Amino acid sequence: MQDDSRLGGQHRPLPKAIQRTKRLFKIALGFTLLAIGAPMLVLPGPGWLTIGLGLVVLATEFIWARRLLNRLREQTIKLEKEASQELGAPINAGCAN
Repeated sequence: MQDDSRLGGQHRPLPKAIQRTKRLFKIALGFTLLAIGAPMLVLPGPGWLTIGLGLVVLATEFIWARRLLNRLREQTIKLEKEASQELGAPINAGCAN
């Protein structure tokens, strides 16, 4: 019978090559989403959503992306409050968290 350390609650770290590969995949995916989202700001498509998803992916690896994502959230909440005051009705964009 094999001794499976995962069943015993111990966690073995992934080999460095797998960790690097996962990190490179996340970085490539994040920048790809940013590159796809940028033209969608003027072309048909969910540009801001795609850019936001790209920043979410990049925020797992880079502090600058995390800061930019936080700033984007703050601006979204600010715009939501301003729009609800002008319209006189609450607007729920789902970004209040």
